[in-house]
Amino acid sequence: MFTGIIEETGRVAAFTEGPDSWRLQVAAKLVPGDVKLGDSVAVNGCCLTVTKFDAGNLWFDVLAETRRLTSFSRLAAGSLVNLERSLRADARLGGHFVSGHIDVAGRIEVFEARGKDHYLKVHAPGGFARYLVYKGSVAIDGISLTVAEVAGDCFAVWLIPHTMAATNLQGKKAGDVVNLEFDLLAKYVEKLSAGPS
Repeated sequence: MFTGIIEETGRVAAFTEGPDSWRLQVAAKLVPGDVKLGDSVAVNGCCLTVTKFDAGNLWFDVLAETRRLTSFSRLAAGSLVNLERSLRADARLGGHFVSGHIDVAGRIEVFEARGKDHYLKVHAPGGFARYLVYKGSVAIDGISLTVAEVAGDCFAVWLIPHTMAATNLQGKKAGDVVNLEFDLLAKYVEKLSAGPS
């Protein structure tokens, strides 16, 4: 479980296909100093297991399905990625409950500065917009954000300067693909409201 509060951005050092899985190496400063083998780390919002680490790098095995269904298919050496260690039981919950299980990859429709803030509009394919409500929560590349607008299959959020500076959104533009995870509570309410299956 995560909060959507990004701890640092790392850079992809390598992302290669091996005999058993894809192997992702991320260079980072903060997160490698406080992990152990088997720990969960959200990388662009996707919960991955640490399989190796040293003072400045993390390694993860990535399923082919994960690579296909997320924005990971577009990762390459040099890509900036958001990193968050899993939530500790005694920590503050500053964002919202984020499971690290990506629902779908969305596409940025509009991303522009408006005054001192930035406006980000994303298309959520496959009917996932039913989980979006005005002033509700959504995770974009693992970042906990508040929904400001919902229109059809698109939604928008506003970004403060800190979010722009502290996450990988600083390098995004219209047309780019981002990982989306919708509010876990909304999915449970939908399932319970449907009755026995």
